[in-house]
Amino acid sequence: MTAQLAGTRAAVALRGARLAYGDRVLWDGLDLDVAPGEFVAVLGPNGSGKTSLIRVLLGLQPLSAGTVRVEGGNRCVGYIPQQRAVDATLTVRARDLVGFGLDGHGWGVGLRGRRERREKVDAALAAVGATRYADEPIGLLSGGEQQRLRVAQALVGDPGVLLCDEPLLSLDLAHQRVVSDLIDARRRAAGTAVLFVTHEINPILPLVDRVLYLVEGRFRIGPPAEVMTSRVLSELYRTNVEVVRVRDQIHVVGAQHVCEEEPHHVADEG
Repeated sequence: MTAQLAGTRAAVALRGARLAYGDRVLWDGLDLDVAPGEFVAVLGPNGSGKTSLIRVLLGLQPLSAGTVRVEGGNRCVGYIPQQRAVDATLTVRARDLVGFGLDGHGWGVGLRGRRERREKVDAALAAVGATRYADEPIGLLSGGEQQRLRVAQALVGDPGVLLCDEPLLSLDLAHQRVVSDLIDARRRAAGTAVLFVTHEINPILPLVDRVLYLVEGRFRIGPPAEVMTSRVLSELYRTNVEVVRVRDQIHVVGAQHVCEEEPHHVADEG
């Protein structure tokens, strides 16, 4: 999948988007169209506005200026959060967690028929390879198994847009690959637009159509080969940054990737 085709209505559209907390501007003048089936990686240091962008698209954070449109509204959005520790004593079953995506607890559409609901949940569990532990308490599952369930929860409502906020964080390489492949398979099969927030592009590099790179109020949008260069990143960071390519991986040297966390004026959801 490449950038948006002429005449195709964008799944996500931002125009002149600005987000600021007081005098601190995270980004301004952001114009972005994400086509159905397109995979956009959102990169940048902590505090650059990556998670805040996800919150804007979820309808949890208003823009300071500009407009945002998500095709079909929030009911057509799936959300995969960061991997988080789950209390081992939690007795909620795997299938119950996935079902929240249909019950309005997540960003899904509620269903009335129990049979239809179960069929959708079973299909989502099967799609991520979680059928064998569907009735197990999620507190007893591994981090990788739990994250598969979060993918299933995000997809069970058949979203047109999938928002991923560091979904690979704390996962080992094997589970990173599994989760990334699940997301990629969904967008290719169903034309789902994907915005994927991450600090590390290498695990998803073969899947990415375009990169949105945010740094201290500045940004650049384009294919990885155009954005992930020493010249572009040096301009964004306003310091000398070297981008080194080793085989099929990109390594950034000299950029400051750790800074203050983004402020959150609204409590985290899910």
